[in-house]
Amino acid sequence: MAFTQRVFSGIQPSGDLHLGNYLGAIRRFVPLQDQYDCIYCVVDMHAITVWQEPNDLRRATREVAAAYVAAGIDPKKAIVFNQSQVMQHAELAWVFNCIARIGWMYRMTQFKDKAGKNSENVSLGLLAYPSLMAADILLYKATHVPVGDDQKQHLELTRDIAQKFNNDYSASIKEQGLDPEFFPTTEPMIAGPATRIMSLRDGTKKMSKSDPSDQSRISLLDDADGIAKKIKRATTDPEPLPSEVEGLKGRAEADNLVGIYAALSDKSKAEVLAQFGGQGWGVFKPALAELAVSVLGPVSGEMKRLVNDPATIDGILRDGADRARAIAEDTMREVRNIVGFIR
Repeated sequence: MAFTQRVFSGIQPSGDLHLGNYLGAIRRFVPLQDQYDCIYCVVDMHAITVWQEPNDLRRATREVAAAYVAAGIDPKKAIVFNQSQVMQHAELAWVFNCIARIGWMYRMTQFKDKAGKNSENVSLGLLAYPSLMAADILLYKATHVPVGDDQKQHLELTRDIAQKFNNDYSASIKEQGLDPEFFPTTEPMIAGPATRIMSLRDGTKKMSKSDPSDQSRISLLDDADGIAKKIKRATTDPEPLPSEVEGLKGRAEADNLVGIYAALSDKSKAEVLAQFGGQGWGVFKPALAELAVSVLGPVSGEMKRLVNDPATIDGILRDGADRARAIAEDTMREVRNIVGFIR
């Protein structure tokens, strides 16, 4: 079966969006809408695996949607919606909960990191959310998912669940006259010089919304002065920048800042070092700050405008949900018949 070439991705509305979200995900989504059918989701059901104050969740959901549009995603071309408006996500996730094995979930690195030594007291949702993630993707029979390196394990699980469903229900799929490969083998899309942006305070840790230090990240809603100050205060080492990429080995903070410059300027790290190699941070940091402000300023301004117009954002989300629901229901109608549910 030739599946429609379709891209799916989503961002959790939990905490403020930052530079890592923009460079690692949102910015990369924009050109894909001219090449594929694209579905971009605000995964608010994932967000409640840990407690979210309801009003904060609503605000953050609108902010993610605003960021999509402000970055250049056209909601008439791509589908932009929030997950909870399309309940087929939860319905397929339950089917997948009965397909996936508990051992698969316990092996997920992100669960281990988030649960830590407290794994007996975290929510069941936190353990099972990779199953919901698989449902998010396969509900639309997405063929491609843009992911960072840290999400590859979840996509591999999605492929395992798809294969197990296709195998477990092979006879029923055949009885329904459907293609044996009912769910596709979704492929990852990993590209760009900075697919993983690290903390401005510690180059060995990923830039995160949950970091207690606001100085560790650049928020998409930071103003120009705030961006410049955070870059100026970013942790570095005393050595000048090397002239070749090899010289960044063992220099996590230097590598991170060069990677950020490369991603913002659409250059390779080698090209950045050809320009700045041998120069000190007193030259490089102001140049990086100027570049970051020039790229992020327009996005931030449009984001703020949209966030202050919730009716427009809610309209975009409703329209996207209606279009997503039509695709989702086609899949679930087939899944219900395959599994044996009487309707």
